[in-house]
Amino acid sequence: MRDILAIFAIAAGCSAVVGILGWLAIRVLRRTSVRQAFVAVAVVAVLAFVAGLLGTAQAMFLSNHDFYVTIVVTVAAGIASLVLALLLAGQVVRGSQALAAGARTLGADGHYVPPPPPATAELAALSKELEAASQKLAEARERERALESSRRELVAWVSHDLRSPLAGLRAMAEALEDGVAPDPARFHRQIRVEVDRLARMVDDLFELSRIHAGALQLTLEEVSLSDLVSDALAAASPLAEAKGVRLSGQAAAVPHGVRADARELVRALSNLVGNAIRHTPSSGAVVVEAGTRDGQAFLAVTDACGGIPEADLPRVFDVAWRGTDARTPGEDTGAGLGLAIVRGVAEAHHGSVSVRNVGPGCRFELAIPAS
Repeated sequence: MRDILAIFAIAAGCSAVVGILGWLAIRVLRRTSVRQAFVAVAVVAVLAFVAGLLGTAQAMFLSNHDFYVTIVVTVAAGIASLVLALLLAGQVVRGSQALAAGARTLGADGHYVPPPPPATAELAALSKELEAASQKLAEARERERALESSRRELVAWVSHDLRSPLAGLRAMAEALEDGVAPDPARFHRQIRVEVDRLARMVDDLFELSRIHAGALQLTLEEVSLSDLVSDALAAASPLAEAKGVRLSGQAAAVPHGVRADARELVRALSNLVGNAIRHTPSSGAVVVEAGTRDGQAFLAVTDACGGIPEADLPRVFDVAWRGTDARTPGEDTGAGLGLAIVRGVAEAHHGSVSVRNVGPGCRFELAIPAS
């Protein structure tokens, strides 16, 4: 037993010396290619084995013939190890080169083309991560293009909506100033109407900018759904009466209120109701509903607008969308921001908003978590 321990100590000592020197060499070569690193590891392993074997052979006083045979066997095993290391290094290098080529395509055109399965699990995992990153970049670019398009559309339409009332205000102000207004009182009332319209537009732009900037701060409190419906009906009744639209609403009995920002929900619901009234013909009906379903509270507005083309339904809540490129001077349609604000308010409450064609019109529904 003592002899075995002595042989083990000699072999371990000789191999350790070579291993330490090899470790220092590998640290120097750590910035070289993978092929050189594989060869260095194989050489160090073979040399450590040879050193341990030679040290043990000398201690065991082997005959010259046995010693030479041991050397030959060791050299043959070392050559085989080096060849195997080169083959493995070649596979890893080819996998790395294919992965690098795929990564270059990601940087060039933003689209990553996965190479054939790499040689190692680590490279395969890296390829999957690059593929996922490529998909996320594509989605981000698509969102950016859509946002940029909506911004250009918004600027064009808001510029038009600002130009029209400002031109009217200037004309009426000049007429009053020159004393040629046939009915000054009517001009004053019209000026007040146009100023209110501009103020609403500015408020909508400010609200939308806060939503897009992530600066919309919610003040959560317990809100009664029936109170929301009542407030929306009271605010929209004059508009509905002026247009001859029947306006009604109901709220299901809810044991507890909803934790939400009452001001923002009232704004969103008012936008939905006002939009429904404007697009519902005279003698049509607009119905407002509220309740809970599947753990969510909902506010729904159903109108008689005649429906929205199926192709336009996904764009209804985009910024500046109005469903038509035609512009009607004097029509109080806003800047196409109301529905975009509704979506922003819903998402700020971790909810959603949807629209679908129902009967003679559409049903807009805003849903937020009930708890």
